[in-house]
Amino acid sequence: MVTRQEVLHRLQAVHDPEIPDLSIVDMGMVTDVVVTNDSVEVTLRPTYIGCPALDWIKSAVERALEPTIAEVQFNMTALWSTSDLSEQGRDRLKRFGIAPPREGGEAVECPHCGSDDTHMTSPFGSTLCRSIYYCQHCQVPFEAWKTLGRA
Repeated sequence: MVTRQEVLHRLQAVHDPEIPDLSIVDMGMVTDVVVTNDSVEVTLRPTYIGCPALDWIKSAVERALEPTIAEVQFNMTALWSTSDLSEQGRDRLKRFGIAPPREGGEAVECPHCGSDDTHMTSPFGSTLCRSIYYCQHCQVPFEAWKTLGRA
């Protein structure tokens, strides 16, 4: 029988398809893990309802937990927020070249040089959750994850 900790450890290997270094655990998508004698139930919270990767993520979770039988479900009423990202997840975003979401009115810090002398060049990035910024200090454009709170 697997333990809850072992399940969470295995789920660290399931990554967001848009950011290969960021796990669904670090994203705060895993909301519940129930281990029984012969199976595991995993409840996930999507980052947004229309996410096209939900089927892929579900299959990846099932594969990560093999040979254990896994029932994976999405709680579509649990709202995800950028505050659900772990500190490790925020650090991984920076290493990937994406500025993590900021709290309140904080300036967006360049993930390449750490300067806050940045400005938004477009509210539209490569995905719905990102904007394009430019760093005046190192003169490099970069994406920043938009801050999303709970209503």
